[in-house]
Amino acid sequence: MTTKGVFISFDYDHDNDLRGNLVAQARKPESPFSITDWSVKHRIDENWRREVRERIRRADLTIVICGEHTHDAPGVAAEITIAREERKPYFLLKGRRKKTCTKPKMTLSTDEMHSWTWDNLRQLIAG
Repeated sequence: MTTKGVFISFDYDHDNDLRGNLVAQARKPESPFSITDWSVKHRIDENWRREVRERIRRADLTIVICGEHTHDAPGVAAEITIAREERKPYFLLKGRRKKTCTKPKMTLSTDEMHSWTWDNLRQLIAG
């Protein structure tokens, strides 16, 4: 099984715990992915965009973790835009089972939010 490098996009202010959960899953011996990098908590400017673009370029794909406030997270919206510009695949994971999770701005109407299960994660990463 080939392990894919993943960039994690998430709402840094509200969902850092979810990032930790995904990192823990990546450490499982049977994991089909490894974490290449994740969101950068800085003011969004040209330096931020360059740094994020380089991180996304190094990854095979981007996983966008969606929480309750993701629609208000400008960094997540910018990361999705960069992933599309770099022609990197991405998918949306519903981060909180019992909460209403929102899609980030800049997603396409066809972008589906997937339940965060181990089976879904493996299938989505496999493509």
